[in-house]
Amino acid sequence: MEYRRKRQRFALMSGAAVLALALLAGAALRAALPAAVTAEAEVPLLPEDGEQKLIALTFDDGPRRSTTTALLDGLAERGVHATFFLIGAQVEGNEDVVRRMEAEGHQVGIHTYDHVALTGLNRADFDAQVGRTRALLSTVLGHGDFLLRPPYGMTDASVKAWAECPIIIWSIDPEDWRDQNTPREVEEVVSQARDGAIILMHDIFPASVDAALQIVDRLHAQGYLFVTVEELFAARHISLEPGKSYSNAYP
Repeated sequence: MEYRRKRQRFALMSGAAVLALALLAGAALRAALPAAVTAEAEVPLLPEDGEQKLIALTFDDGPRRSTTTALLDGLAERGVHATFFLIGAQVEGNEDVVRRMEAEGHQVGIHTYDHVALTGLNRADFDAQVGRTRALLSTVLGHGDFLLRPPYGMTDASVKAWAECPIIIWSIDPEDWRDQNTPREVEEVVSQARDGAIILMHDIFPASVDAALQIVDRLHAQGYLFVTVEELFAARHISLEPGKSYSNAYP
């Protein structure tokens, strides 16, 4: 299966990439011993004392040219990689932004075509949301290996059976859509941050872009290294499996 082959190659590459980034940050990334993982991957490895703290910053609902481009500029200035779960309907006209994401080391994933809940759909409607977006992103990026984030984090047996890729949820959600209050979002995320966390934000709001960059600066000062979702799990030796849901890589 194409995803599994690429996943194996990625695990080898990302380990070296994360190590290099950690050295630049002044902290060596040390490998841990394998550990059992539950079906939902809620029991990752325990980092050794002094190991680099890793955290994944993820964004839903884009791309939006104005805000997403500003975010990419800010992340590039800080040397930070993030994961973007994209709406298929938003990709048309923003193909260059999507290509820039991947070219600059960010990970691109699927967030359906029209931002509809996937639970309860029949197979044709599911494919119109997920398969159509996968095909669109494949045309833009030249490959078909994308993680899935279901809108609202909602899954059921059919979603897991039809996903054909790992399903990524989150462990920190400041609900930045609620009031677009930058200071509140920053404090909520920073106060909940921990090694292995996955942060959910939205790159379609200017306040969220400002908050995300402030979060990066605050957590960098606390010794965190920002990585993509795949880099996070690869660094903890956790294999992401199609059809299974993951919300963190906690020790």
